[in-house]
Parts: sequence; C-alpha cells; structure tokens
Amino acid sequence: MLVAGLALPLLGGTGLGIVSASEELNLKPEDLKEPPLAERTIVQDTEGNQIAQFYEEYREVVPLSAMAEVMKTAIISIEDYRFYQHGPIDVEGTVRALAKNLSSGGVSQGGSSITQQYVKQVLLTTATTDAERTKALEATYARKLNELRYAMAVEKKYSKDQILEKYLNIAYFGAGANGVEAAAKRFFGRPAAKLDLAQAATLAAAVQDPNSTDPNLGRKQRARLLDRRNVVLNRMAELNKITPQEAAEAKKKKLGYKGTPLPGGCEDSRYAYFCLYVRNEILKNTDFGKTAKDRLQFLNRGGLTIKTTIDPDMQEAAEKAIRRRVHASDKPVASQALVEPGTGGIKAMAASRNYGNDKKKNEMSYNVVADVAHGGGTGFQAGSTFKTFTLLTALKEGMKMGQGFNVGAGYRAPAYSSFKNCKGDNVGDPTWTVTNDEGSGGFKTLQTGTWGSVNTFFMVLEQRVGLCDTVETAKSLGIKRADGLPLQEYETFTLGINEMDPVTVANAYATIGARGKFCAPMAISQITDRDGEVTKYQPKCKQVFDPEVGDAAAEILSGVFTKGTMRGVGGIGRDAAGKTGTTDAQSTAWFAGFTPDLAGAVSIGDPRGSVKHKLNGVTIGGQYYGAVFGATIPGPIWKDTMLGALKGVERSSFKSVDSSRFGGCGSGCAPKKTTKPRERGRDSRDWNSTPAGTRADLG
Repeated sequence: MLVAGLALPLLGGTGLGIVSASEELNLKPEDLKEPPLAERTIVQDTEGNQIAQFYEEYREVVPLSAMAEVMKTAIISIEDYRFYQHGPIDVEGTVRALAKNLSSGGVSQGGSSITQQYVKQVLLTTATTDAERTKALEATYARKLNELRYAMAVEKKYSKDQILEKYLNIAYFGAGANGVEAAAKRFFGRPAAKLDLAQAATLAAAVQDPNSTDPNLGRKQRARLLDRRNVVLNRMAELNKITPQEAAEAKKKKLGYKGTPLPGGCEDSRYAYFCLYVRNEILKNTDFGKTAKDRLQFLNRGGLTIKTTIDPDMQEAAEKAIRRRVHASDKPVASQALVEPGTGGIKAMAASRNYGNDKKKNEMSYNVVADVAHGGGTGFQAGSTFKTFTLLTALKEGMKMGQGFNVGAGYRAPAYSSFKNCKGDNVGDPTWTVTNDEGSGGFKTLQTGTWGSVNTFFMVLEQRVGLCDTVETAKSLGIKRADGLPLQEYETFTLGINEMDPVTVANAYATIGARGKFCAPMAISQITDRDGEVTKYQPKCKQVFDPEVGDAAAEILSGVFTKGTMRGVGGIGRDAAGKTGTTDAQSTAWFAGFTPDLAGAVSIGDPRGSVKHKLNGVTIGGQYYGAVFGATIPGPIWKDTMLGALKGVERSSFKSVDSSRFGGCGSGCAPKKTTKPRERGRDSRDWNSTPAGTRADLG
C-alpha cells in the first residue's frame, strides 16, 4: 500500500487520535466509470462541407500532441507541479490538505492532483441530476476519499501523458468552453496548438474557478482572470519553466479575450431549415435511439459526423430563384423543397425569410418548408396540386389519357352518398356548388381537364374513381397534413383543401418521377461516430403503383407546360412535368413538378393567416400583383430553380407511354362534333367547396 503507515489527525469525541491510513481510510483503487465525453456533432452537406453543429457541451477533443507545450507546462505549474514525480496521489499535498480539512471539520483546502481533478470532472460530467451534481461537489471527507480511490485506479490504468490529455479535454474553462481546444478558440480565436505563453497562462488560470473568472460575464471577471494569469506566470518563473524576463513580458500583455461566438445550432447554419429538419429527424426517429432521451444524447453528446443529402449547388439555385421574386421583408413567404426521385433524398430546403426570432427582420420562428414533425407549422392548402392524385387514381383504375366526359360550369354532388370517406361515411354535399373560373365547361379528357385545371372535371372524376381511392393514392405517395392531424376527407379533397408543406408535396411528385417508386423523405445518408465507425442509411422505398401509370401521368402533366396553366411560363429545355395550384380566391399558390432526376414544390402564402391575408392586390418582391396564381410566382421560381439545379446534369427522358394500355379514349370518346374550349393560361379557381366548419383555417 502506497500510503501504508501514513499518520493523519482524526477528530474524536474529546481529542485527536492517530490512525494508520492504510487501515482506517481503506485507500484501495476503485474503478472509475468513464463514459465518452460529450462532444459536438458536425453536420455536413453532400460534399463534406460543415453546415451545422449540435452540442450539449461545446467541446472538441484533441490529442496531447495538438496542444502547445507551453499550455501543458502552464497547467502543470499551477495545478500540480509534481505531477510527473508523485505516484497515484500527491502524498505531500494530500496529507497537508487532509490534516487541515479534518481539523477544521470540513474540506477547506484542495491539495488535489491533476488526476484527482480529472476524477472530479468525470463525476460532474456523468451526473444526470442536480442531486448527483451536488454530491460530486460536496465538501465532505467521504467525497475526498472516494476521489483518492478513483485516482489510484486511474493512475494504474493510464500513463501520465494520457491523464493530462484527458484532463485538458474535460476541464471547463468558462465562457461555455469545455476542453482546451474549445477554450483556445473561444478565448483567442486559435487552436490549442498555437497558444502563446500569455494565452496558455490565461487558460491555466481559468480552470481554478471558471465561473468567477469567466471573461464573458464582464469587467470584474476579466480583471480576476488577468490577476490569476499573472499568478500563473509568476509560478512558472518560480519553477524555472520560464525566465523572469519572459514572465514580465507576458504580464505586460492585455488579457486578449476575443469572445469568439460559440458555434450555435440551426440559427447559425446557412441552411437553417434543412438543419432543423435533420435535428428533428434524429430526435423523433427510433433509428437513432429507442427513447427521446437516448436520441437527444446521441445528437448532443455523440461526437458524430452526420453526412446529409443536401446539395450546395441545388440549394443555392433554390435560394437564388426565391430571392429573385420574393423579398425577405414581404409579408407572404415563399418556400421550396427539392427531392431526388428514387431515393427521397432532400436536396434543398429554402424560403424567402430567414429562420430566427427577430420580428424586426421578419424572420420565421418555425420550419416553414417542413411539417410539424420536423419543426414546421400548419402549412398551406395545396390547391390543385392534389388533382394529380385523382389523375393517378383514374389511370390506375384503367382510364385512358384521351378518355373524358362533359362537365358544366358548376358541379353539385347528386347525393350525400356520392362521396364516401375511408370510414364509409357519406361526405357528399348536394347543397354546395363547385364552380370554374369564367364558367368554362364542355367535354374534358384526362389530358385537357388536367391542362386546364378544370375544377368541375376533377369533381366528377373523383366521384367516379372514388374519394377513398383518391385519398389512398395520395397516402401511398406520402401525403399527410403538415400539422400532423388526419387528412380531411371531403368531396373537395381533389381541390387541395388540406394544408401541406413543400417537402411532403415535392416527395409525392418525386414518386411519379421515379415511375411509382415511393421513397420516404431522407436527409441523412451516413453517420460516423467518435470512434470512426460508419453507419450508412439506405433509402426506404416501395413500389406504390405500376411504372406505366407513372409514365402516363408524366406524359399528361408535361402538357401543363405547353398546353396548360404553365404555358405562359414555359418549360426548362428537358423532360419535365408538373401541376399548378391556387386555392379559393388566391389564398395560397403552389407549383409542384418533376423531371426524372429532380422534383420540387414551391408554395407561397401569408403566415399571418392566408384566408384573411389573401394574395390579391399585393406587392411581392417589389412588384404589384392583382392576383397571384400557381403560374404567377411559384411556377417561375420552380423553373428558375430547375434550370440552375440541373445545370451540368445529363438530361434524362421520361419513358414512352404504353399506348396499348393508356392510348385512345376507350368508352369515353369526345363527341364527333364539338367546339374546342378556349384554353386559358392559368388555373381555374380552386373553390374549397366544403360545408361550414369543415374547411380548416390557414395560417
């Protein structure tokens, strides 16, 4: 026993007695549980560039070789100058401290070696409750002896250099900086390897009482830290680690605290909305931990490198296209998501407003591009973009592209039973009339009805294929409400009465681009843990409709650019398809479209409440609009984005339509003599024709 025969004064009932430390103190090594230190988690884009980071404690663990020699010298000089000479514990210092503490009836003197201080920091770091933290700090004889037992085990397990490295990585220096690397960057804006004498002495001074010398708290704290720094310099000179002249020169220097801002979470990320999506994906996905607590620890303490799906070039294209038409100061907000068909990889998430809580800067306090599960809000009604799901249902059920029927300028359900939701309830409303803009009607096919976005045509089509079948088609493409509530299954489902977010809509259209292969939205491609172990995450996909159905839908929707509501905007010089969407009286406007390589959805609406604050008579992006439709702002944003995002990407083509299955008009051919309806360059008004109390408020 290294301390056998050590005599210590012991307080008795009436006087002092002498006992043997080896017998009475039971100083035997006791293993210390050392869980991994909480480290920052880094988030990267597809090219490996850092775009965000998360942490519970701001710390960057570095090896001893990455710390300046003068830093090691300074900390040893002031904290434990005999560190490399004494054994598991510094007997001289410990006996002196214990004798004083015992005679005073408490712990009034430290005398702790660096090893003991490391033990104390481990106990503090692993404490999960206030009670555990209090116990780790309590000034008691028992706590001090426990530290000694742990220290003895630590010194048996590690070399002195290893212990010093561990201590300098775990120690708290103040100003939110844990570990010497984080402290060097926070205090002086440089890595620990490049610290000079005065800076090293400052950090060595900070560990004794980091709260009272925290330079970020004010002048008094900085003055205390400066005084303590000079004490360290004097001690280094006294031990002949530096010359008196070097100490004097260093003491002439100012404190030099820069207060480099702590790298924050999503607020500081260039891709704030995508960052929020990633964070919420980890916190709510059981792939990353069984419980919410496990997932939070995994994110904030894991020291992970998370590689994501976001493409910096595509993100830039999305941001630039939005900025061109919508200003950050505008009341309406435009948002956009890009998704890769066949993988579900989210390639971009952008909005006209920045993320934050500064109302003067018109910032958004939630993820306007995503659903509530990923930090979003209630979303905006998607309008005629939902007609695509009715179109898909019709194709799945055997209708041909040229097949159609006559429709009027208005539509009224024949009976309550004309529409049944997926519970079998009658939800038709024969008291309400759905109308088209400017009274258009006549014979419409799947093609012409889609190109003109004719409301009455899609009401009849939904009645024929079935409301529930249409809902199930939408669900198979991942459609769910942005606010997390159940989808509203009313007769006007096809007109887009449900509030949506761009990620969900873009991913649904990506499924068509992938010929019926649905892949869940994916933001994380791989995670490398602190030990370098890599976990790759594969797309979660399934075939939800025949590829040929997707080909026919793509063929019809491609005509929207040449013969339909987007013909005034035009295409992108490669195969593309999509659908505009405008809700009742221009409350919100959308465009969703896809190529074989990339899909995107753009929405615009007023987050103050789009029903009350409609897109009529508004100035957006410095331009006045009497009314905003899907092809007015969202469509051009989508077009510009695709032109930029797909620049340099080899052109892919849609597959040819199976004419034997979808060609012709089947049993619904046009009358031989008809007057061709006038084509219009914008949507029909998408009246949300639901009874009072069934239309969800927007906002």
